[in-house]
Amino acid sequence: MLEIGKLNVWFGSGIDRVDAVKGASFAVPKGESFGLVGESGSGKSTILRAITGLAPHWSGRITVDGTELGKSRPKAFYNTVQMVFQDPYASLHPRHSVDQVLGETLHLHGFKDIDARVVKLLDDVGLGQKFRFRYPHQLSGGQRQRVAIARALAPEPQLLLLDEPTSALDVSVQAEILNLLVDLRRDRGLTYLMVSHDLSVVGHMCERLAVMKDGAIVEVMAVDTLRRNAAEHPYSQSLLQASL
Repeated sequence: MLEIGKLNVWFGSGIDRVDAVKGASFAVPKGESFGLVGESGSGKSTILRAITGLAPHWSGRITVDGTELGKSRPKAFYNTVQMVFQDPYASLHPRHSVDQVLGETLHLHGFKDIDARVVKLLDDVGLGQKFRFRYPHQLSGGQRQRVAIARALAPEPQLLLLDEPTSALDVSVQAEILNLLVDLRRDRGLTYLMVSHDLSVVGHMCERLAVMKDGAIVEVMAVDTLRRNAAEHPYSQSLLQASL
């Protein structure tokens, strides 16, 4: 579903250039949930931004569902790939109701039966019709993130990019959102690429993960390896010890 080959991403130029991602390579088969872990600033979210076209300066190879991406993203790309951002407070328009948020997305992607689809999306993320005409300020953090997930699901994508989707939420709500994502992946046959600094979240959500340090991938391992505390790279081992 996704193949990243020797990806480099940078910001600025000359003496001001910052290399945010350096030679990253990994592949995510269809239906798998793959995690990117590491400290803040290690380049995890920058990889997601390069995939979606939000990071303009990159080199290497990005292939989605067999199609190699160029510097711009065709409209059809967003029918296949959608992203759930970290902060549900910032990712929803404060003056748009839930109905407007979902309806506009469906309209932009050419769907006709918008009313029925809005209701179905709200049901799928566990909100229901009573939330349809509410505004973001009338929703809790967990409810806002459910709306953001519904918006990402609206074009019926195959690949979801999850940028720390629970880190801005209360601990009591995090498990609900993670379990919702697990159910949606199973029911819809989705593929996930998930960024997190929380190894327990990745252990719950993913089959494999890549550990990043200073913009480079230092190790790719199965989650079983993570659970057995059997990482090989010293940095991966230090992350595991810190999480314990």
